[in-house]
Amino acid sequence: MIITTRIIVLTKIKYKDYDLIIRAYTKHRGAVSYLIKGGLKSSKTNRTKSVYFQPLMQLSVEENYKPNQSLQYLKDLKAHYLYKTLYTNVYKSAIVMFLSELLGNVLKEEEQNEDLFDFIEKAFQYLDNEEQFANFHILFLLKLSRYLGFQPNNPKEEYNFFNLHTGSFESNSIGQYSVSGKNLTLLKQMLGTNFDDVYLIKINAKERNAFLSMLLLYFELHLDGFKKPKSLTILSEIFR
Repeated sequence: MIITTRIIVLTKIKYKDYDLIIRAYTKHRGAVSYLIKGGLKSSKTNRTKSVYFQPLMQLSVEENYKPNQSLQYLKDLKAHYLYKTLYTNVYKSAIVMFLSELLGNVLKEEEQNEDLFDFIEKAFQYLDNEEQFANFHILFLLKLSRYLGFQPNNPKEEYNFFNLHTGSFESNSIGQYSVSGKNLTLLKQMLGTNFDDVYLIKINAKERNAFLSMLLLYFELHLDGFKKPKSLTILSEIFR
């Protein structure tokens, strides 16, 4: 069955000499793995296909879908959206590396979720065109938690603690996963903002890294098998 759809590349690995296996998030069926025959070959008549499979690349594809097959095949592909800055700006590249690794970890379900697909697609198009983006990745993670089913509940001004384990704001500190202070203040601010206004929230590098560490712990508590991205070290170094 030939299916025309859009996909967002998450990860790729070399297979044999010239082939690639890519994992992608698709608009029609969630997470899917594809075998790209000759993906690393280049010749005068066949330009290198690997340029299409950079992290978070947005593609329009024709898929030769076969039910009950773990690896699918692409009949045709082209860029749906060409990034102008994501792979050339060192700071944006660090964000892309970090978030593509994280998304590759958490997006495992082969189930259609067009709202989640549209969120990811539009978020990285926004990042591509934005000049003030130091807080992008932390707001992205917070918004992603909504689509994964564990977004923090609505904050109440009089509540001075947030429980990472329950995802709730509380009036008292309960247990080891209770958050207060600067992280609590930032959490309340972030929950009430969008990408266009997140630059207005002023955070220094130390505060940003502390808040990111809190969010990653939050993901770890709510997602079985979650692993902190290895690229976190690079991201922290770039934004220190």
